[in-house]
Amino acid sequence: MTPDDYCYNLAAPPGSDFRYSLLGLPLARRQALIAVKAFELEVTQIVDQCQDSSVGRAKLDWWRDEIGRLFVGKPQHPVTVALQPHVSAFNLPEEYFREIADGAAMDVDDGAYPSFSELSLYAHRRGSIPALLAAEILNYRNRRGTPRFAHDAGTMLLLLEFLYEVRRYAQLGRVYLPEDEMQRYDVRPSDLLAAQTPERLRRLFAAQAERIRDAHQRALRQLPDEDRYAQYPLLIRLELALALLAEIAEDGYRLLERRIQLTPVRKLWLAWRLRRREKQHYHPAKVTE
Repeated sequence: MTPDDYCYNLAAPPGSDFRYSLLGLPLARRQALIAVKAFELEVTQIVDQCQDSSVGRAKLDWWRDEIGRLFVGKPQHPVTVALQPHVSAFNLPEEYFREIADGAAMDVDDGAYPSFSELSLYAHRRGSIPALLAAEILNYRNRRGTPRFAHDAGTMLLLLEFLYEVRRYAQLGRVYLPEDEMQRYDVRPSDLLAAQTPERLRRLFAAQAERIRDAHQRALRQLPDEDRYAQYPLLIRLELALALLAEIAEDGYRLLERRIQLTPVRKLWLAWRLRRREKQHYHPAKVTE
């Protein structure tokens, strides 16, 4: 198995939103996005693989050393071997990869989130930074608006993951909901393990959904027209995320009883339609500083 094959199998399983977002991309950009996603997964899944926090920290230290080796041209892991040609080709900053590792360290250290302010730092490292790396790979003209779009898009995608996977994360002993908001709705962490979703939990989930919608709208407002087509893979992921959120809301936020999913055919249709629309509206523009 080649390093690229390893990354593809890890990062783009059949049916995943990420896989549909790669629709129509040139090979080099596609492979770079897959390698970045694979790096993110390798590092952030450490907490799920290590019950002993000291082992998790040791693994993270190894990955921090591996980031250093990657940027001096001596990677050892299949993911970083796959990443190596893209780091210079797309000018990917070393500090972004270290930020992702710092986000994973917050999980290993059992970070608590008293309010959304504390959760925002985690969302920046685990959501916004991978999206900023994706934006660099996809290329953009507007150096002001498009990074802001990517930052907020990454936050939106991660917040939806927190909501959608709330039960699974609770089973792993992790809660990505602000403690003050849980208290406001009289929700305890143990409530997230119940077999049914009571009204107070549904109201809490609805409040999280509203924050996700706000992040989505904020991201779209900041994306300049000149960069919309270049950034269509991120737009596809936002489109699929928003469609899933609409289904969750339609079901009454009963996230503890059942798992809502978009069908593969619908995902393909939404991805194809969005790419086609952005391509039709694309008009090259002058570089904006």
